[in-house]
Amino acid sequence: MTSARFSSPVIFGVAGPEIMAWETVFFADIQPMGFILFARNIETGEQVRKLCEDLRASVGWNIPILIDQEGGRVQRLIPPIVRQWSPPLDHAIAAGEQGRDVFFARFALIAHELRGLGIDVNCAPCLDIAREKTHPFLRNRCYGTAPQEVIDLGRAAYDGLLHGGVVPVIKHMPGHGLAVKDTHHGVSHVDESVEYLMQNDFAVFKAFADAHVGMSAHII
Repeated sequence: MTSARFSSPVIFGVAGPEIMAWETVFFADIQPMGFILFARNIETGEQVRKLCEDLRASVGWNIPILIDQEGGRVQRLIPPIVRQWSPPLDHAIAAGEQGRDVFFARFALIAHELRGLGIDVNCAPCLDIAREKTHPFLRNRCYGTAPQEVIDLGRAAYDGLLHGGVVPVIKHMPGHGLAVKDTHHGVSHVDESVEYLMQNDFAVFKAFADAHVGMSAHII
């Protein structure tokens, strides 16, 4: 495989558990910058490995392959292919003062599982601050209820992924924890002052200014 040579700054998904002939032709022509896997693409571990190999072969280089593998409710890969994890916020509460060590180990193990399947980018850590009003679709995916808690555990998760050879994608910039709606189904507005956001939600992402990849929130 050659090094990166994408011409389209787009990350594509595929329709099913194997790459179709028309997709192979399309990807070879369009040369995306990456692929992302969803539940529809996953049947067995061996099938996922084959899919990753075929996706890379379709473009002729070692293209990044992404997945959302937070552990808990957002976990595209599930048993028996990989471990089942508790939701991050529940895990953080249970870990207590050992949280940083626990989150480093959690995400290092996730990275090990992903690399074994050919996946090298994980859409995590989730750096949103949980509030009482945070929509249930997001709340227990968060790592804490205060900025420093999220920074500490987020950094442990980030470092754990890197340790396991997987590129982290921080999300959801610049902070989704104040959203009271499921933004997959509607628009959510945040009305806090800039001063409040700078000291809280924005402060978390500022602490990760060294991150190379991020995912934005779809809020107003």
